[in-house]
Amino acid sequence: MGVLHEDAVVISEAEKPGESTVITVNCPDKTGLGCDLCRIILLFGLSISRGDLQTDGKWCYVVLWVVGKPNTRWSLLKKRLLEVCPSYFSTSEISYYRPQNQEPKQPDVFLLKFWCSYDREGLLHDVTEVLCELELIIKRVKVSTAPDGRVMDLFFITDTRELLHMKNRQEETIHYLKDVLGDALISCEIEPAGAEVTACSQGSSFLPSAITEDMFSLELPDQRRNGFLTPNPVTVTVDNTLSPSHTLIQIFCEDHKGLMYDMMRTLKDYNIQICYGRFFASTKRNCEVDLFIMQADGKKIIDPNKQNALCSRLRMELLHPLRVAVVSRGPDTELLVANPVELSGRGRPLVFYDITLALQTLSIGIFSVEIGRHMIHDREWEVYRILLDEGDGFTVSRNKIEEGVKKILMGWD
Repeated sequence: MGVLHEDAVVISEAEKPGESTVITVNCPDKTGLGCDLCRIILLFGLSISRGDLQTDGKWCYVVLWVVGKPNTRWSLLKKRLLEVCPSYFSTSEISYYRPQNQEPKQPDVFLLKFWCSYDREGLLHDVTEVLCELELIIKRVKVSTAPDGRVMDLFFITDTRELLHMKNRQEETIHYLKDVLGDALISCEIEPAGAEVTACSQGSSFLPSAITEDMFSLELPDQRRNGFLTPNPVTVTVDNTLSPSHTLIQIFCEDHKGLMYDMMRTLKDYNIQICYGRFFASTKRNCEVDLFIMQADGKKIIDPNKQNALCSRLRMELLHPLRVAVVSRGPDTELLVANPVELSGRGRPLVFYDITLALQTLSIGIFSVEIGRHMIHDREWEVYRILLDEGDGFTVSRNKIEEGVKKILMGWD
């Protein structure tokens, strides 16, 4: 007996505008399944307003209430969610639950290269939006502007559908890009990214020490202001008295885009299993979370040092899930955005999409872009370095740029 594969994910669409769509997942369990589900939901531009999950260690039942775009392709979302659900024929295999068997093969990387005769406001965001709609994942970007005003863009991408090696898939991608770029497009090519090509996609290995210390600190910032201790917007507490076999983690914080994903990826990286969880976000952006968890060995978290380390990391990841700074790069202004990479090697989705949207909203042009991964403080980060186009009449302050980018990234109105 068992549940039919297509019934592992059931999506009940909202009947009225403003109501939540309910996603139900009923499948075998694995450590990090919650993180994988939340990442896909975030990739589709949806927000989780409420969640309940329960597992006995072999089978799990997850219910998520989501809100978001009216044009969401629900059938495609269901397909993507099914792809991360473990196979029903693996529930009796103990080896299946080993972490090394959880991650799929790394997809092939392709180089999308095109020249435009001129730049225009929002061009990069329009291209990014097309690639997201086509389920092409941006791994690296290099954008440069020639002295004559022509623009060359290099996008290193992978295909969620794993079809980009086929001619019709490449033609489909180029067709959509031609539609959005119009007469500005000079040429457009897609080819496999060999090792020698991929090498030029790597971001600069150099990051100024002042930036690395300020942006990538894993310590919570000083909460003192004018000599007084200010309240922390994120509260994480541990309770081992309510359950004989599980540790209760309670979290109170302000809601932001991808909050549930940030919690789940942190617990996944710590190899923590959630046995029961409840998540609720109010209309005032206040969130309450209860998680009954245990370690990989099936035991509660008793060691105070482990408790403190986990609570501190959760506070940091929920308070600063992404790092944003506007700095000087010689005479120019550079925007830096960094997001932590999961131990599985995945970065947060739609970061570059949100950055380009924020700069378009602020009417700020982009001169060049570098995206690379850096090991900082024994942790991998995906770093976006955007050199801003400070043409005539550029009057936006650095504080306003930083606040505007953070606002879009965090999903704050």
